[in-house]
Amino acid sequence: MGRKRHTPEEIVAKLRQVDVLVSQGQTVDAAARSIGVTQTTYHRWRNEFGGLKLDQVKRLKELEAENARLRRAVADLTLDKVILAEAAKGNF
Repeated sequence: MGRKRHTPEEIVAKLRQVDVLVSQGQTVDAAARSIGVTQTTYHRWRNEFGGLKLDQVKRLKELEAENARLRRAVADLTLDKVILAEAAKGNF
């Protein structure tokens, strides 16, 4: 079976579904299976997205993407600096 990437919006909705099912008496494991994920995935999502509202989840994902972009930029600039320093050593 192929893996599906869930959007943050879908994850928040599924977490709410599990909350409702658990409040109706289902076990967490059964509720997680009913939304189509493993209990491990449910707990991972719960740790990452639990208690967040939809707009907060969107903002979190935007900030994570921006952070990744900035980290790549810093890595590229650091590499450029190292290359220039090595080149300067060779050009007395």
